[in-house]
Formats: sequence, C-alpha cells, structure tokens
Amino acid sequence: MTGYQLKGSFPLIFERGAPGRRGYRLPPLDVPEQPIEALIPDRHQRTNPPALPEVSEPEAVRHFVGLSRRNYGVDVGFYPLGSCTMKYNPKINEEVAALPGFARLHPYQPEETVQGALELMYNLERYLCEIAGLSRATLQPAAGAHGELLGLMIMRAYHESRGEGHTRREVLVPDSAHGTNPASAAMCGYRVVEVQSNARGGVDVAALRALVGPKTAGLMLTNPNTLGLFEEDILEIARLVHDAGGLLYYDGANANAILGICRPGDMGFDIVHFNLHKTFSTPHGGGGPGSGPIAVREELVPFLPVPTVERDGDRYYLDFDRPQSVGRIKGFYGNFGMMVRAYAYIRTMGAAGLKAASEQAVINANYLMKRLAPLFDVAVDRYCKHEFVLSGRRYKRLGVRTLDIAKRLLDYGIHAPTVYFPLIVEEALMIEPTETETKETLDEFARVMEQIVREIEEDPDLVRNAPHETPVRRLDEARAARQPDLCFCAPASSTVGEVNAGGGGRTDG
Repeated sequence: MTGYQLKGSFPLIFERGAPGRRGYRLPPLDVPEQPIEALIPDRHQRTNPPALPEVSEPEAVRHFVGLSRRNYGVDVGFYPLGSCTMKYNPKINEEVAALPGFARLHPYQPEETVQGALELMYNLERYLCEIAGLSRATLQPAAGAHGELLGLMIMRAYHESRGEGHTRREVLVPDSAHGTNPASAAMCGYRVVEVQSNARGGVDVAALRALVGPKTAGLMLTNPNTLGLFEEDILEIARLVHDAGGLLYYDGANANAILGICRPGDMGFDIVHFNLHKTFSTPHGGGGPGSGPIAVREELVPFLPVPTVERDGDRYYLDFDRPQSVGRIKGFYGNFGMMVRAYAYIRTMGAAGLKAASEQAVINANYLMKRLAPLFDVAVDRYCKHEFVLSGRRYKRLGVRTLDIAKRLLDYGIHAPTVYFPLIVEEALMIEPTETETKETLDEFARVMEQIVREIEEDPDLVRNAPHETPVRRLDEARAARQPDLCFCAPASSTVGEVNAGGGGRTDG
C-alpha cells in the first residue's frame, strides 16, 4: 500500500470547526457601504443564514490538502489506463503556459497585441501537419470526440459540395472502435455500419469490401487499433474506401505509438485528429480541459472552421472570410493553454525525441505484455504497439471477474487499467504503460498482478470484495447511479467513513 491515501477518519468540512471561527476576514470597506436591500430585491433574499462551515485557516487548509492526498494521478504513481495515454506531464510545459504573456491574454484583444500567441498557433498547426502528413489543421476542437464531430462535419460538407450529400449517408466503423466513433457519426446524421475484425485483430478486408459502395461517406479507423495492433492492410483499406468515393478518418487516440515512425497521411487518411492531452503530454482527466486538433488533406481545407490563423510577411492574423467553412465549433479559438503546453513539448522533444518516445512506448508495452502473458489470455498473439489487451476469463471459474481484479489493484496503490474494452474481448484488461515509466515500475506492476492471481487461487473472496484499503469501499454502482445521495445529512450517530445502507447517510470525503 503506497502512502498517497490518508488513513483513519476524515470528517467533512461541515463536521469541522465551531461557531465564530474564521479563516479570513475582508478588509474594511474603502467605499460607502450599501445596504443589501438596495442591491437584492426582498423576494430573492434569504430568510435564514446559509449553513456554511465555520473553520479556521489551518482547518480549511488541512481539509483541502487532505482531499488532494486522496486523489490519484500521474504525479503520484503508475497509471496504466489503456487508450488514455496517461503519461507524465513535464513541468516545464506548465511553466511555459503560465508565462504572463500567455496566461494573461484575453481572446478579445486586437490581433496586433497577440502576435506571439498567433505565431505559436500558426507554428503548432504546421508541426501537427508535418506529423500527420497532411496540409492544414485547426486547433479549435476541445477534445478528441469534439474533433471527431468536426471531422465528420467536414466529411459531410465535402460530399455535399460534390452533390453527394444526400446519397453518402453511411459511416463504417470497426467492431473494436472507441465508442465515440459511432456516437460522433450518429450525431452527424450518419447511419453507422459495423465492420468485423479478422483473426489477427485488424479490419477484415473481405468484410469491408462487401460493405463499401455509393452510400459510403467514410471509414473511421484507429491505427494502431484499440487492441494495440497495427492495421497490416491499411493501404488496401484506404484504396477500397477511396475507390468507393469515401474518405478515411483517423482517430488519433493511439497516435502515441507512431510519432516520427509513420504518418497517417502517408497511409491514406484524409482527416486526422490528435489528442494534445494524450499524445503531446498536456494534462487531462477530471473533466478537462482537452484539445483535439484536426488536420486534413488539401481538398478539405476550404471546409475548416473559422477563423484560421494566417501569415502575411511578419504579421499573423485571423481569417474569417472562408465561404465554404463549416463555421465556428468552439468559443474563441480553442483551449489555448493546452496549445502552449503541446508546443513546448514538441519543441523540447524535437523530431528525434518524439520518435524515441513512441519507440519506448512500444518497447514498454511489449515487455509488460510478455511479463503478464502467463497470467492472462492475450487477446491476439502478436507484437503490440503502445498498448495491449488481456482477458481475465480464465478466473471466472472461481467467481472472479476483471472488475474485481481492477478493484484489488487499488489496494496496492496502483490505478486500474481500462476494463471491458474493447467490447470484442471477453473480460478485457486494456493496459498502456506509456514511455514515461521505468522498467522498475513495470516490474512492480507485474509483481502485484502475480500476487493478485495468487490471491484469486487461494482466497477468491478477498479479490471479489476488493478494495479493502481505500477511503471508500465498493459501492452498489447501479443504485449509486439510479438513487444518488447528493445531500449532506449525517445522523449524529453515524461513523465517519461509513456508507449508510439506507441511503440517508454519506460516504467519507
């Protein structure tokens, strides 16, 4: 058990303090005092004071620091969350993003006063285009799924410009795809057609050949795919889609495996989205912010959202005069802070560094896969790229499922991998070690997994009822979703940290 979690009781902030305690007092007014009645109508005023906690400054600080020590993140320990690329974020990127010239900008400032920011955006777009092997890009999308939606909007606009918008209404999606792929296609008004996988974990070319046709708008594909495997037939796949008049869309969730090694544009992809908050080491999780830029081929450039960042000599400016554009898809110009971090990462690493990062990610994944192969069934027996998928189906005979193994990992202070995805693998464990982890960390993870397997064989109930050491034990997930208890109403007799089975209490923290 690592030391990132607090032991013992941890009261809510409402259970701390005493009447009259204050952590801070406002300074005396330096303007005439105005009665509240003059500012807020009677009908909107409270009749009773709010039930806010009354705590001293040390109590407030210890409360929030205590909560922070119960959180898990890449700065705390190993985070093998498959498909999410939770790699360490270099702190130099944070320092660059916090520079006053970037952090204190306002999006309504005149272009003449933000030339440095526009230059950064202009250069970042070109770096991403070089990495993708495509012509132009937009930095507007706020996340990967947002980028998917934009890519499909561009796909639709392209077909409409050719008079085929009403006939090309199908988007092909592999059966192993990220769930956002079919969701984005459906949101864009397309009918989703599933393409099955072959025995080697890639797209079944024969099945694809039978599905493409005059109704095909495009194929959404991740390469490497969600099994962590490179699509061996990618050139033939691209030819089939293009011969049918469709476009090939690249889901960049797994691009961390290919930087500097191969380019989606060279494989035949027409639209590529990158996750800056994965591949280019900007922080993510906890709701954002993210960044999912889109790069496109020359024929699709007119449909990019406005504004684009352009250059005229030494001057940079925003171009809104783009009559075929799909329009603006994000307030202002995207999540600028994430762009600064990604720009710093790319400039720090350089072309050789980005390639080395991908190579190390692939080495780490294959090493860990071989270490764990005796313990689990490998989904497809091939060399993987940056991630791999195992199956825990062999332990169902003892009543232990993949979810139980993931919960038990928490007791050892390790974040659980992605589970039950991709859907085509029974009892799936999807593991991505990333390039930023050492061999010692990978060996420790393998040792813990070996220990959990021994526990399954000797005492399966121990694993079935995990976690045991976390601040909150396993909840009834279905009931927690359907009957959430969102109010603080702890009975006087309740024990800190206890989950009230009747639904009227609380969980610790």
